[in-house]
Amino acid sequence: MKKNKLIYWTTTTLIALFEGVMPALTSQTELAKEGIRHLGYPEYFGNALVVFKILGVLVLVIPQVPKRLKEWAYAGFTFNFLFAAISHGAVDGMNGQTFFPLVVLGILLLSYRSYHQLER
Repeated sequence: MKKNKLIYWTTTTLIALFEGVMPALTSQTELAKEGIRHLGYPEYFGNALVVFKILGVLVLVIPQVPKRLKEWAYAGFTFNFLFAAISHGAVDGMNGQTFFPLVVLGILLLSYRSYHQLER
């Protein structure tokens, strides 16, 4: 039980940092805006993405949130990481930026698995 709790909070904290804190602090920088434009998305898409990422992170880290909402947050982040990898692959070809979202997806899957082990 202790091991699962440690894995859950470690992986969930990493997701919170990558997908909540960093986007909240950097989303309005010129580099972030250029990254969204480079992939062919309009600026408002980046803004909406940041809002949903922050909400998703809050859902994952607040223990009192209903399980169904947590499932939706996990699903949303899964789609986000998959489509980020596809977007980078389509625009830039296969490189580190293409595979980094898949690495973070692996961390998310560990969080998801440990969350369900704790719920049992």
